[in-house]
Amino acid sequence: MDDSTPRPEPPHTPRTVAVTGASGLLGGELVRQLARDGHRVLRLVRRAPAGPDEVRWDREGGKVDAPALEGVDAVVHLAGENVGARWTDERKRRILRSRADGTRTLAEALAVLRVPPAVLVSASAVGIYGSRGGEVLDEGSALGVDFLAQVCRAWEAAAQPAADAGIRVVHPRFGVVLSAEGGALARMLPPFRLGAGGRMGNGRQWMSWVSLEDAVGAIRFFIESAAARGPVNVAAPNPVTNADFTAALGRALGRPTLLAVPAFALRTLLGEMAESTVLASQRVSCDKLLALGYRFRHPDLDGGLASALRSPGA
Repeated sequence: MDDSTPRPEPPHTPRTVAVTGASGLLGGELVRQLARDGHRVLRLVRRAPAGPDEVRWDREGGKVDAPALEGVDAVVHLAGENVGARWTDERKRRILRSRADGTRTLAEALAVLRVPPAVLVSASAVGIYGSRGGEVLDEGSALGVDFLAQVCRAWEAAAQPAADAGIRVVHPRFGVVLSAEGGALARMLPPFRLGAGGRMGNGRQWMSWVSLEDAVGAIRFFIESAAARGPVNVAAPNPVTNADFTAALGRALGRPTLLAVPAFALRTLLGEMAESTVLASQRVSCDKLLALGYRFRHPDLDGGLASALRSPGA
């Protein structure tokens, strides 16, 4: 059952939260919610700060205005080069450096603060497992070896200086985040609205997804929950195959989904990226997140899609 009824936030102490990637899909919604609920947000930016709530950093250059982060309660690290375009050698280099070097820069700066934050929530992705068919994947499963898996492994490892300094570090391994305003769903909507959408490849690959509400809800949960530590899969309890996702999106839009994109066409169009993204199969378990006490607002795909399509960008 889809539990999308708004619920009041529990009483909380106002916090100061530093956020990288604050202009992105997840970061923008996180910042909006935190500000709405009375928290102070410091945005880490790569240009000259425009005001007292912005902090300058150079993620690849290894520089951050560390004194400006003294005394923050939590840091949420979401910044990274977009992976949703064809992977040239140069783009792959930027994808890896933006995550590994950027995370290390931030973690090392936090580690030497006089008053470090209690928690660093440093993003990761279910791509760390590689493509695994129908195997159910939890946080203890073996990790993948393709490019995206290697990026995620380096991404998580780069936060170690913060953990070594006693900061609680959480790595949310996000599934596909459903939003009409960005990410995979936003790219799918135009052809599906025209009735030209359909399954990718044979459609049997598993897709682990999460609503934008739950992706941001999990981040906020990790900030508050002292028990949350290490990698945690952030994907809804009910992963689906690509064929099932296609059918559900068609129902939500009232459009047919009779067409299909052959795997060879995707490989021709996207190259190496196709195998690690649209053709990859990841059937992820969220049991650890549930055991920590998180309650999903959208555990089922129909509700997750309905929520995404109600957003202003839809």
